[in-house]
Amino acid sequence: MYPEFLTKQSSAILGPIARLLGLLMNYIFKFLNLIGLPNIGLAIILFTIVIYMALMPLTVKQQKFSKLQTKMQPELNAIQKKYKDKKDNDSMMAMNQETQAVYKKYGVSATGSCVQLIIQMPILFALYRVIYNIPAYVDLVKDAFFPLVDNLIAIKGSSEYLQETQAAAQFAKQFTNENFTSGVTEYVQNTFIDVLNKFSSADWSALAERFSAVSADVTSTVTKLNYYNNFLGINIGNSPSYMFKEGWAGKSVLMMVAAVAAN
Repeated sequence: MYPEFLTKQSSAILGPIARLLGLLMNYIFKFLNLIGLPNIGLAIILFTIVIYMALMPLTVKQQKFSKLQTKMQPELNAIQKKYKDKKDNDSMMAMNQETQAVYKKYGVSATGSCVQLIIQMPILFALYRVIYNIPAYVDLVKDAFFPLVDNLIAIKGSSEYLQETQAAAQFAKQFTNENFTSGVTEYVQNTFIDVLNKFSSADWSALAERFSAVSADVTSTVTKLNYYNNFLGINIGNSPSYMFKEGWAGKSVLMMVAAVAAN
């Protein structure tokens, strides 16, 4: 696996989790495609709901722990106050024993909440990775970039053009990577897709104008991506800043998304 953005997460901890979640996302999108609703926004919603339901037992345990923590806190504070000025070993051991007795009384572990968070955090990070890099995990979305990517790679100057776009800023290191400079096919393809996947509608128009030889391919790719990305009449493939420029419709959707995220 190459370490580029399009390639699936390859770290020891997040890698396996991201690949598993990626398979789930891929199956969800394929199912939606079978019923005639291949929509990335809808797929993300269903994907998030499934993950949320899977994590529900941990969430419930964490909420219970929080409630018990509130009940225990006065007793824990009393113990801390009791031994506030006592730093000898006997006092510290006694304080620890009394603290453990409180946790035992309420039937919880002092590290219970931490363990639940440790379990959830890698899953949430992997979840973000999958959503942020949809083409890496959803076959139909990645396929939408072909044959455009291969035809664009074959055109002299296309690589330099992409590097100068705003969308390429976060992928700068990939263009100087040995796999890219030596022309490793998969790496070059993935780098192009990484950048193109961050294109706004204006970027696509500029690309078609600059490389007229692939304008038909650009149109075909954009048509597929717009079909996949259209959610409530808004192209979610566009960046938030671009949607703000487009008017109140884009702003309204962004506000809705922000409100849901805040909750």
